[in-house]
Amino acid sequence: MIDAHVHIFPPPMIENRERLQIEDSWFGETFGHPKAKMRTAEELIASMDKAGVDISIVVGWPWQSNEHCAIHNTCLADAASQWPDRIVWLGIVNPAAAGAIEEIDRCTALGAKGFGEVNADAQEFRWSEPEPWLEAVRRIESANLPLMIHTSEPVGHGYPGKGLATPAEVLAAIQTVPDLQWVLAHWGGGLPFYELMPEVRSACANVVYDSAATSYLYNQAVFRRVIDLVGVEKVLFGSDWPVLGQGKLLERVRTLPLTEREMAAVLGGNAARIYCIGTRMRADTLSFPRINPEATL
Repeated sequence: MIDAHVHIFPPPMIENRERLQIEDSWFGETFGHPKAKMRTAEELIASMDKAGVDISIVVGWPWQSNEHCAIHNTCLADAASQWPDRIVWLGIVNPAAAGAIEEIDRCTALGAKGFGEVNADAQEFRWSEPEPWLEAVRRIESANLPLMIHTSEPVGHGYPGKGLATPAEVLAAIQTVPDLQWVLAHWGGGLPFYELMPEVRSACANVVYDSAATSYLYNQAVFRRVIDLVGVEKVLFGSDWPVLGQGKLLERVRTLPLTEREMAAVLGGNAARIYCIGTRMRADTLSFPRINPEATL
């Protein structure tokens, strides 16, 4: 059982929360509310034990400054070294800011399994304007590592952190770097539904979607609908803990009308394949070949 999208913070960042709200505007918008949760690696392990999660893929915060990203990355690398069988980490970097290439190289050397959760709104760039971010994203591609990005829906209710990384914006980035393994958080802002269009399906051959924050956005039928639209091999379970509890979302997913093979893929096999995680779950038997982008739906 792999939770492919959780957040942890270094204790010094938790202690300096008020100062960080001033230094980073997106962090301030999101964590300005006192009920917004910041949790440590130790608290994550306790949550995993309670929920029955074997491995969590941890991500940092999309800081505007790569100096802040570096502090967060060191924390994530330390957590993975302390719990090597339980925690896998992704490096966070602002691809449009100074120092991005150096931090990508450092994270790669430290053993990051990918990068994310990059957030264009938080980090003040647009996916449809590649010049500021392209060099850094190419660097991630050359390391043969996945990139997880924040996405937003163009319709529906507002919430702290909802931005402009809508399907059209994100698709422009995917078409710019089509061979990169893209992981689109939050169901890609609805992009799976556009994969009914042949040209979008072709462009998204190297795209997968995680379910982070599902309960805030959709009803649970989204799992079945997206699997039917794009294929089970493109869906990863992610809770977005501590925004949502790991156990509650897991319980809901396990009641869905999925086959045993689909359930195994969504709850671990696909994440093991995408992030090259060696687990006792025999991920090789749970993985699936990529879809033929030219196939007719």
